[in-house]
Amino acid sequence: MSDNKKRALKKVESPGVIGSGNTNGKLVPLKNGHHVLDTNGSALIEHTDQFTDFYNHVKRSVDLMGMTGVKVFSNVKNDNDFITVIRGGVPKKALDNLMDITGITTGEISGIIRTSDRTLRRYTSQQKLNPEQSERIIELARLYSRGEEVFGSLESFRQWMDSMIMALGNKKPKEFLDTSLGIKMLMNELGRIEQGIFA
Repeated sequence: MSDNKKRALKKVESPGVIGSGNTNGKLVPLKNGHHVLDTNGSALIEHTDQFTDFYNHVKRSVDLMGMTGVKVFSNVKNDNDFITVIRGGVPKKALDNLMDITGITTGEISGIIRTSDRTLRRYTSQQKLNPEQSERIIELARLYSRGEEVFGSLESFRQWMDSMIMALGNKKPKEFLDTSLGIKMLMNELGRIEQGIFA
């Protein structure tokens, strides 16, 4: 978690948690905004107004790809603006940056964007991915941006992505990244978690 975000978080005692009790450091919904719990079961709560200023999904998605300041991404202000980027192709560098931040391996990403590991390694950093691959990369960036918001940190979301989830048929969320429908399903599951319907 960044220093900026730590400063934006206000610590409150667990009695303020809906359904509080022995939380064991798990994610629990709070009345006032976005949250995580520390290992002592105390809640870290993000005020909604602070969170809106700090957290912008589109901006964070671009940042996760390492494309902040890159001309083609400078006009991306909302999700619809990604369409132009997708049609023109996302540079391989964006994929590399996203892999570094999310912990997705080369073998995993090859399956996700449907190309061979060998082909992927031949791409130069500025070489453009095709529209289908570019769309999947942006979907991944949006998913991890959303996951970071819900879980309070990217590391916590990465752990969830590698866990067996009962609501997903005792499968790991990572297993659903190779289709748009699968990513949409994970987005919906994040919404359920945010509302306190635990996976």
